[in-house]
Amino acid sequence: MLDPAIAAKLKRNADGLVCAVAQQRGTGEVLMVAWMDDEALHRTLTTGTATYFSRSRNRLWVKGETSGHTQRVHDVRLDCDGDTVLLTVDQTGAACHTGDHTCFDATSLMPPAPISPAPISPER
Repeated sequence: MLDPAIAAKLKRNADGLVCAVAQQRGTGEVLMVAWMDDEALHRTLTTGTATYFSRSRNRLWVKGETSGHTQRVHDVRLDCDGDTVLLTVDQTGAACHTGDHTCFDATSLMPPAPISPAPISPER
């Protein structure tokens, strides 16, 4: 059972879940975003292995349980609103179910920045 002091700080969505962001230890690279219920957070905190709640399968899943692409958790922090946890992990293998290292490897949605002309020096 999740520590009641921690549970009291969480602001869950209508499904009883909080957003979980996994970040690579040392580099700060964002690897993936998933969801946790109280039991997933409890298991993550007590085992040091990332455990999430699958909305599509409606059950807990341990990262890497079928793929071998595991996350060893070194730190868990709650954001200022209490609705997101940040996991600092050591990722083994791909973090994304597509096989990519991170779920954010896709092309940037931002348009390229325009090239600014060189500043004109005032004549002396």
